[in-house]
Amino acid sequence: MHTVDVVVVGAGLAGVGMAARLRRAHPELELVVLEGRSAIGGTWDLFRYPGVRSDSDMHTLGYPFRPWTDERSIAPAGVIRDYVRSTAEAEGLLPLIRFGQRVTGAAWSSADGRWRVEVSGGEPVECRFLVLCTGYYRYEAGYTPELPGLDDFAGRLVHPQHWPEGLDVAGRRVVVVGSGATAVTLVPALAEAGARVTMLQRSPSYVGAVASRDAFARRVGRMLPPAAAHRVVRAKNVAVSTAIYRFARLRPAAMRAILLRRAAAALPPGFDLGHFSPRYDPWDERLCAVPDGDLFGALSGGRAEVVTDRIARVVPEGVELVSGRMLGADVLVTATGLVLQPLGGIRLTVDGDPVDVSTRYAYRGMMLSGVPNLAFTIGYVNASWTLKTDLVARYVTRLITRLARTGAASVTPQPPPEARAPASATAEGAPAPVPGEAEPMLGLASGYFRRGTHLLPRRGRRGPWRVHQDYLRDVLSLSHGSLRRGLRYR
Repeated sequence: MHTVDVVVVGAGLAGVGMAARLRRAHPELELVVLEGRSAIGGTWDLFRYPGVRSDSDMHTLGYPFRPWTDERSIAPAGVIRDYVRSTAEAEGLLPLIRFGQRVTGAAWSSADGRWRVEVSGGEPVECRFLVLCTGYYRYEAGYTPELPGLDDFAGRLVHPQHWPEGLDVAGRRVVVVGSGATAVTLVPALAEAGARVTMLQRSPSYVGAVASRDAFARRVGRMLPPAAAHRVVRAKNVAVSTAIYRFARLRPAAMRAILLRRAAAALPPGFDLGHFSPRYDPWDERLCAVPDGDLFGALSGGRAEVVTDRIARVVPEGVELVSGRMLGADVLVTATGLVLQPLGGIRLTVDGDPVDVSTRYAYRGMMLSGVPNLAFTIGYVNASWTLKTDLVARYVTRLITRLARTGAASVTPQPPPEARAPASATAEGAPAPVPGEAEPMLGLASGYFRRGTHLLPRRGRRGPWRVHQDYLRDVLSLSHGSLRRGLRYR
């Protein structure tokens, strides 16, 4: 069986970034990237629905080592896909990627100091270090709730995760069920394509307009070389987004007022702002960003409407609402979210014992307690995904350097103290929490997190086991933090 030093699973934004960091830091290592699909790009290749684009600025969603030079700060998926592919080519990664190689399981042997990686569509591969860049949702299918009468619908039923190629919506009535990032992207794009669109939401989300082009980036780009300009704009955008998030968490009422005031200014007089007034505080769920206020423009121009109501049942000609209103539909789009699937659904075992991911603690948000020589990447939920995944990549390269210098064969995160302490050792005298009772790794309240949060690793109370959504703190933790605390080398 072929043995390599490192296997990276996934050739999306995170996987290509991880492989590039590893090649730059350790060109001597034999590296393989296994990708289950037939193309580079991950999310940005999978999703093909109208208008699909980033909702984070590309100077932070892009790689710090590869300047983003496109004028668009909020970029279409195809442009992002080309950026990821060109990065892989520039970094010499294309020969290392094995397409159509979906990883189904991985088994660690302490005796051999290796992972045996099982692949559907290919031969098993052995490696000394395994990195899972698989994201946290299931690629095969999105989430569609149980809607009474859905099978009776006579029109076209579509989930955005698998948008039919060539679907013509011009002149057709389209009901988009949902209020999240996908829904607010689809509505203006479908309206632009000539559809009569209704966004049907069970409950509102916060929506904020952002500029699709960064004037600051344009000015800096005229004064500095691309690499220097990229660093300056990236730092500015990190600072601004961090400040906005912290303000929203400290002053939720003030942030809510700002968002509603800006929405009111972009909408016709008398527009019911209740459609954009959630019951929760800003950033309890991810805020929906709309480039140049395109959603507000579609609503103002009469090309689209938003309805806040619940579905009583689906009928052949459309949707009946609890209020009694009937929405006629030729196309029904269920923009109702993702199916959470941590670590790509890969079955893990350590010395023959199955690993239940939901009972393990997340070490620095990137490794599992009790699992040797394995890292995973899950980006931020309150900022650009790549900000976190690049920090994880840098930490992995540091770990591999330490393994080489010390001669150790493996590094294993240990559970946090509260998971190991007996009941009598707790400060309050109460029983120590067991893994199943600990907090989930990510605390976002979005629907797909609520449905699948029990599947995620746990987070500890403090230190490297406490997962933060804070880039500046993680810079210190992952770029410069200890390579010993909470880790066991053998």
